[in-house]
Amino acid sequence: MKGKDLINIGIFSAIYFAILFVVAMLGFIPIFLPLLAVIVPIIGGIPFMLFLTKVRKFGMIWIMSIVMGLLMLLTGMSWPPLAVSVVSGLLAELVYKSGNYQRASKAVLTNGVFSLWVAANYLPLFFAAEAYWASRQNFGQAYIDTVTKLMPTWMCPVMFAVAFVCGILGGLLGKSLMKKHFEKAGIA
Repeated sequence: MKGKDLINIGIFSAIYFAILFVVAMLGFIPIFLPLLAVIVPIIGGIPFMLFLTKVRKFGMIWIMSIVMGLLMLLTGMSWPPLAVSVVSGLLAELVYKSGNYQRASKAVLTNGVFSLWVAANYLPLFFAAEAYWASRQNFGQAYIDTVTKLMPTWMCPVMFAVAFVCGILGGLLGKSLMKKHFEKAGIA
């Protein structure tokens, strides 16, 4: 990997995180918290698909995924997103590599696999809810009760499936916009 590759990883990680940060503000409204697994992979699919046009070496996607997990850890989201991002990033890397870093269909699938780390942010709600909410009492009991009702344990696999499917949709959206706008602008 060259410096240019690392710069691309840094730039696109920053763009993706900025989108995540803005969309995550919706999570302060209880009904939108579970919808983050829908919104982030769809909107994040746009810059991620553009990032994939720069990926030609093994490890770039994996590093970006780990960066996302580390940013979640540093912003207080616990360790599960980091653990899942290590695995989902490697899987996404392998999917895109299987298309020689060129096939659009593999790029779309790569975004779906990459997006799985988003659902990992919910794991503490499913498996360590008391500890999770103990550190977030400032949200208020009404918020905690509403989110708890919206996120029963059986929703855990649903959130991962939703993140994957919405990642595919985000990949298709990103691919469509790239073709329509980015290529005309000479960006992709």
